[in-house]
Amino acid sequence: MSALLPPGWPRPKGYANGVSARGRMVFVAGMVGWDERQQFPSDDFAVQATQALRNIVAVLQAGGAQPSHLARMTWYVTDKREYLAALPAIGAAFRELIGHYDIAMTAVQVVALIEDKAKVELEATAVVPD
Repeated sequence: MSALLPPGWPRPKGYANGVSARGRMVFVAGMVGWDERQQFPSDDFAVQATQALRNIVAVLQAGGAQPSHLARMTWYVTDKREYLAALPAIGAAFRELIGHYDIAMTAVQVVALIEDKAKVELEATAVVPD
């Protein structure tokens, strides 16, 4: 897997503009910040984001993949300001659970998520090399 950076573009912080990969794909549905019993441990944004990342790692493992295989991730957040305020804690959790990988990422503020208590939902695609 390799990050794509068009000539002359500054390197983005914390993500890649694009990723090139070859292999078996693993698609992870939207993961919210609840635990394996579908209970939210907290209303805190960073806590929910960390749990959603843990959930992604668990699904990847079930699919024979690991965080280093992640190629794309989409973040759906209900409050842009809350997300930005939680970035230091989210960044630390991301580095601990996912690592320092180049992943094509998008973050979008949405009006609401299907789960009323959810503040963030993460969707991911991994490519396990051939």
